[in-house]
Amino acid sequence: MDLGISEKKALVNGGSAGMGRGAALALAIEGADVFITARNAERLSNTCDEIAAQTGAKVVPVVADHSTAEGRETIFLACPEPDILITNCAPPPFTGDYQSISSQDWQSNLDVTLLSPVELMKRIVPGMVERGWGRVVNIGTGAAKYPAEIRILSGPPRAALVNYSVALAKAVARHNVMINNVLPGMHHTASVAERYGALAAQNGTTYDEEINKFVEDWHIPANKFGDADHFGSIVALFCGEQAGFVTGQSLVVDGGQSNSTF
Repeated sequence: MDLGISEKKALVNGGSAGMGRGAALALAIEGADVFITARNAERLSNTCDEIAAQTGAKVVPVVADHSTAEGRETIFLACPEPDILITNCAPPPFTGDYQSISSQDWQSNLDVTLLSPVELMKRIVPGMVERGWGRVVNIGTGAAKYPAEIRILSGPPRAALVNYSVALAKAVARHNVMINNVLPGMHHTASVAERYGALAAQNGTTYDEEINKFVEDWHIPANKFGDADHFGSIVALFCGEQAGFVTGQSLVVDGGQSNSTF
């Protein structure tokens, strides 16, 4: 399917690995000019080179921390008028006990998962409105809709982000600016590899065995974790011309783990 976004400018925050990388790759395949931000300069550079070589698209690395005002200014200077905005960040750590979360844990996490995407949309969406075309997709978490104690640092801020973005979506939809959220469950990403690789070393098992245990314990009907590149393709669909009548939606992508009819 041709999404009709060739030569559109796409800004993907937190796109050097995982689901952000998957989104950047999918947009590059569609011919968009992709600006990818991340803090790790080496990994970001390697990712941009790989995507450019694979797709032939223009892929620009922007080394910046989007959770800070200074980092966002660096991003805006590199890509001042994006047609597409993908907000994403490394997931907060799993939490075993809600009482162990400090005020500083909350503040640093809110800066990344809520305040940063809000500030990005506040700065970028007006230009989209003025030009009469724009797409915003926030990559959140299924825990925003289906709370769990192990994801308590991740779910509440993303639930607030969904609330904000849906309210904003209603205000700007008439200008052909569509804002949606994609809420993933468990996918194979760099952070997942690090976490479950460490568990495997600790328990004398393998990465696959630890993944299978999680799948069984959490009753994931698909019987597996998701693929980050496949997830990126779903994000890209929300950025296409064909998504011009889809806004304010929050799609959960979790292999059927959550229990809901809608």
